Amino acid sequence: MTTDSTDFSFKPTLRGELVTLRPVTEDDVPALLPILNDPEIGRLTGSHAEFGEAALRQWYATRGAQPNRLDLAVVERATGRVVGEAVLNEWDAPNESCGFRICLSPDTLGRGLGTEATRLIVGHAFEGLGLYRVWLEVYAFNPRARRAYEKAGFRAEGVLRGALLWEGERVDATVMSVIAPEWGITPA
Repeated sequence: MTTDSTDFSFKPTLRGELVTLRPVTEDDVPALLPILNDPEIGRLTGSHAEFGEAALRQWYATRGAQPNRLDLAVVERATGRVVGEAVLNEWDAPNESCGFRICLSPDTLGRGLGTEATRLIVGHAFEGLGLYRVWLEVYAFNPRARRAYEKAGFRAEGVLRGALLWEGERVDATVMSVIAPEWGITPA
């Protein structure tokens, strides 16, 4: 079921068995700050940035007003704790495509939260927004994430050789995508 949405202005709440995805706000910064500044999370996501609380509060305070992206907090249903974020970004309206990224607290890995969060937000991209393609990049030193993306339906498309310079070493990134027909959606 697709909506006649022309942009990402509507910020839904998506519920699964393990997680709820809801619009992220500046009130989520205390939970997200340690995740985003975790050195291993930085490495796995290729982020060279270190985030300050004031800058993050300013960033997340504006997410609800963005018509070209969807930033959702990942909330573990069993505890009510914000454990990360899931984002649809780099919207390419003429080609009905967008990027996807997810970042979760290291203590949640291996419990299925990321797989469910990915399925929920990608399902929304196809069923709620009527998109045709959702893509992402995953670094070669993050095989766990690649397996999770494959479980959610993503397929490898190609390799961006040496895409990331991390601590003096070049790291490849694999571009992966899932398209509406693979999700069981028949494009209009």
